[in-house]
Amino acid sequence: MSRLPLVSTRLSRRQLLRLGMGAGAASLLSPIALHATTISTRARIVILGGGAAGMAMANRLARRLDGARILLVEPREIHHYQPGWTLVACGAWQPEQTLRPNADFVPRGIEWSRQSAVGIDADNRRVSLSDGSIAEYDYLVVATGLQLNYHLIDGMSPDLVGNHGIGSVYAGLESAGRTRQAIDEWIAEGGGRGLFTAPATPVKCAGAPIKMAFITLSQIRKSGHRDDFQLDYLTPSQAMFSQPWVNAFLKQRFDEEGIERRHQYQLSAIDPGARQAEFTFIGSAGDFNTHRTGRQPELGREGEMTEVIDYRFIHVVPPMSAPDFIRESGLIAKDGLFRGEWLDTDIHTLQHNRYPEVFGIGDVIGAPINKTAASVKAQAPVVEANLVAQLQGLAPTARHNGYTSCPLITDIGKAMLVEFGYDNDMAFLPSFSFIDPKEESWVAWVLKDYLLQPAYYAMLEGLA
Repeated sequence: MSRLPLVSTRLSRRQLLRLGMGAGAASLLSPIALHATTISTRARIVILGGGAAGMAMANRLARRLDGARILLVEPREIHHYQPGWTLVACGAWQPEQTLRPNADFVPRGIEWSRQSAVGIDADNRRVSLSDGSIAEYDYLVVATGLQLNYHLIDGMSPDLVGNHGIGSVYAGLESAGRTRQAIDEWIAEGGGRGLFTAPATPVKCAGAPIKMAFITLSQIRKSGHRDDFQLDYLTPSQAMFSQPWVNAFLKQRFDEEGIERRHQYQLSAIDPGARQAEFTFIGSAGDFNTHRTGRQPELGREGEMTEVIDYRFIHVVPPMSAPDFIRESGLIAKDGLFRGEWLDTDIHTLQHNRYPEVFGIGDVIGAPINKTAASVKAQAPVVEANLVAQLQGLAPTARHNGYTSCPLITDIGKAMLVEFGYDNDMAFLPSFSFIDPKEESWVAWVLKDYLLQPAYYAMLEGLA
């Protein structure tokens, strides 16, 4: 394979400020369907979740629907800017930079229930709340986000993050800071093996496990002792990324950086005190990769092939799914790839496949990609248009092309802005003419560091 392009130096800082803050910010904040006709209705609309997806829909529908009775179900008072957690983990941001009161974004004229949803009776259009009350709806927008299933890894709990060499940027804002501390402690030890894992399930921000490997490598290099550290990346898949060009780039880049790639490895258990991790091999005995550690496979639970690996640091990415109350409801997918795990929605119209009055948006939906805030930005106008069409007795015509975006950090101070959709093997979907998606650049890092958060908040307010 020919060498893939590395750092772009095409734009100076002054050029970035002229282009990025002007044309770039305009592209991020461009309004979509903000001037559509207002519809008069007395429909009862329940929105489950006040994260990126739910808050964006609350603002869009409050603006679009005159007279609708909209209920936002969200227990949290504080909104977390989750795309900033990797920046906290690498020390580029302070934790408070990722926090805003939810009250800043809840639109006037809607009801905000500070409860959790605990059940859905889809046949009778009823949502059960944690205080025992019932919310009835004519239309339901499911924007709950997903569930982190740390309990499916034996011995693992999010409470362990920051101790025994364990990190996990997914576990929350505090855990992002503790992950940074665990990395610093490992580097201070002067060497040893670090393990970076990925689960077999879809995950939100699918680039984050890879970003954490690159971020940690960057910190190790600064210590001046790179040769004393072993970094292993273990994934159940044969691929590292869903977009083919990026997948090829990452495999080559990891090999060049001396990060060992182990494919078909799934984290199944962890012994924090011993600093050992057990991995189940997903494949045939003949393919079992023993030459990395020199250990032979063992037969684990249910006859599975397992390998126990010692570590000084491990970044744990848990399996993920829709929240349990969604999985236990009639809204969960009944067959196919997402059966029993994700909301059963049409991936283009975002309307439920069996309950036409229900729409899904964000991380909870069953889709081949799309678990990013950037996906929500593309999905929100589709859900708005198709829900309004349903209100008017019309067929949904708006379609989501699967757009998603990953500012893929490859070093502290460098990133790639990877944008693509469902046809990810065909082409990228770039938003910025001056950013090449196939090049690492300081420009893409600055976009991640400075521009994306204002665009995100504009999206929450229904303005992007």
